[in-house]
Amino acid sequence: MDQRARPTEINLHQKSRLLEVTFDDGARFRLPCEYLRVYSPSAEVRGHSPSTAKLQVKKEEVNITDLQQVGSYAVKIFFDDGHKSGLYDWDYLYKLGRAWQPFWFDYLEKIGAAGYTRTAPDPFETMKARGESPSELPDRTGASPTEPAEEPTP
Repeated sequence: MDQRARPTEINLHQKSRLLEVTFDDGARFRLPCEYLRVYSPSAEVRGHSPSTAKLQVKKEEVNITDLQQVGSYAVKIFFDDGHKSGLYDWDYLYKLGRAWQPFWFDYLEKIGAAGYTRTAPDPFETMKARGESPSELPDRTGASPTEPAEEPTP
């Protein structure tokens, strides 16, 4: 991400449980509420070290109830399960959007290893079935944004 890339538009689609974020470099990300919740930057979720992180489960139906911009660098997300700690700064939102695939697959692997089975359709697969792309990145040649061929590793 360009260090100066900042959101130009943030739209919450509660019915489809998606947060759509467009950046000034042309990138556009559609981030499911579940994905944002399980990757909350809060200490409650991430812990104070990787060994103290808490795996989030049963978040398939979570939705966002409110968004509050924090200064010029972040957004605070309020979820309907009561979670509201952690600030999603612009760089972190960009990283979640750009690397959605490895992050999501890592999460699915972790919950599987913990013996948990999701009870709802995969939100990224649902989005793709509707013809929506989770991630559109600007073509460095100046053309319109495109789905990346390969995502960076988390």
